[in-house]
Amino acid sequence: MENSSKPVLSTSDRLALDRTKLANERTLLAYIRTFIGMVSAGIAILKVFDFAWTRPIACLFLIGSIPMLCIGIYRYIKTSRGLQDISGLR
Repeated sequence: MENSSKPVLSTSDRLALDRTKLANERTLLAYIRTFIGMVSAGIAILKVFDFAWTRPIACLFLIGSIPMLCIGIYRYIKTSRGLQDISGLR
């Protein structure tokens, strides 16, 4: 029979893994912060300025914010799964 126990990580490896997980969460929050900022800027440009050229710029901010959020979520999930594979939790 083959021993199928999980690999044992040293204390320094576990701490490094924890730091990497926290960095991944901070990165996701940065993407969310950027999304909120882009939406806010788009709405502010629409409400404050009344020039013909401001509407396309506001729409660019609003439309561009959606891929920003999607990319952030995708990268978070991809990195989390990779960390789970490394730590043997999967």
